Amino acid sequence: MPNNQEQFKVLLRTNGLKVTNQRIAILEVLNNRPGKHLTAEEIYDYVRKEYPDIGLATVYRTIQLLSELNLIDKLNLDDGYVRYEIGAKNQEDSSHHHHHLICLECGNIYAFQDDLLENLENRIKETLGFEVLDHEVKLYGHCKECVNQEGEAI
Repeated sequence: MPNNQEQFKVLLRTNGLKVTNQRIAILEVLNNRPGKHLTAEEIYDYVRKEYPDIGLATVYRTIQLLSELNLIDKLNLDDGYVRYEIGAKNQEDSSHHHHHLICLECGNIYAFQDDLLENLENRIKETLGFEVLDHEVKLYGHCKECVNQEGEAI
């Protein structure tokens, strides 16, 4: 992925934030790992490689701030951890929702993009006058590798 430091600097300033190396580093860690859903501790481990003096509390505070401003997305994938990914409004196609497939066997999490709920959202607006602004979909099951392993064990 290209270096997005300048884009992140503008993004931070636009949201009234001071540009700091830690904030840029956290945004880069998440941006450079699309499809990954990182915990605060994992983000800390990546950022610490470049900034060894950074504290875990600083990472937590920064993540909280970036999440409150919707610059990063906070996810609960029902595995006991809060996870983060680059915010949808920071991605090229921010109107496109992505959803999560969670394997109950191995615990892997897969992101997929599809606008299958767009028709439902339109129908809800037409019939109930309720405008859906956002949604989150989590589907639970077994990934291809686990299904194949189960088939081989039989």
